[in-house]
Amino acid sequence: MSDYPKMITRLDHVEPVPRRVRAVHGGEVVLDTTRALYVWEWANYPQFYIPRQDVREDLLVAGGETEETPRGTVRLYSLATGPRRVATAARLVVEAARSELADTFRFEWEALDHWFEEDEEVFVHPRNPYARVDALRSTRTVRVELAGVVLAESSSPIMVFETGLPTRYYLNRTEVRFGHLVPTTTVTRCPYKGTTSGYWSVVVDGTTHADLAWSYEFPTRQLLPIAGLVSFYDERVDVFVDGVPQERPKTHFFD
Repeated sequence: MSDYPKMITRLDHVEPVPRRVRAVHGGEVVLDTTRALYVWEWANYPQFYIPRQDVREDLLVAGGETEETPRGTVRLYSLATGPRRVATAARLVVEAARSELADTFRFEWEALDHWFEEDEEVFVHPRNPYARVDALRSTRTVRVELAGVVLAESSSPIMVFETGLPTRYYLNRTEVRFGHLVPTTTVTRCPYKGTTSGYWSVVVDGTTHADLAWSYEFPTRQLLPIAGLVSFYDERVDVFVDGVPQERPKTHFFD
């Protein structure tokens, strides 16, 4: 039996990243390495730790501050490319609690403009190597309701199974009743699916339920089957699969 459930919940687990990792800020490549490390600072996904030799230190400005972390003592750095400067963009492990982390940088994800694994851009945070996201075609009938009003119904959904999250049902736009949906300006990003192209609030009986549906026009290569389809937050709508009501899940999206 695989031991990965234990690995992804054991904090400070460290293992090599088999992929090339690069990051860019202000048009400059700040780091480029094939020797990155995964470090699980919390259970859901790891962070990248980058060997010092693979970082453009001429783009970093060392501060005088240090911090104590479970990984050891770290020194804080700002990032400067041309006129752009980001404070507390990186931390260098100067006294490591684990030898393999000595002289590695840990960058704040949002401090950099773009991150890449090999030549594919990654969003939000590093992908968990022990998580899966599968988009599967189905002929099961899926009906979505709110307060007894049917919002969508399909007999050809795409079901997305993502480790740690409830099943998401992606439906053809022709099967969605857009008369109850109002577009919003919300945009979210996912390291596995990409950047959303649209969100909708749902209006039923004069009540607006904010940002309950979304779509990806250009998802990542692995999730191409969901391109252009619409999904709803199961946490806030009622879903019936082959006529059987599904329990509303509880997730971190609606704490």
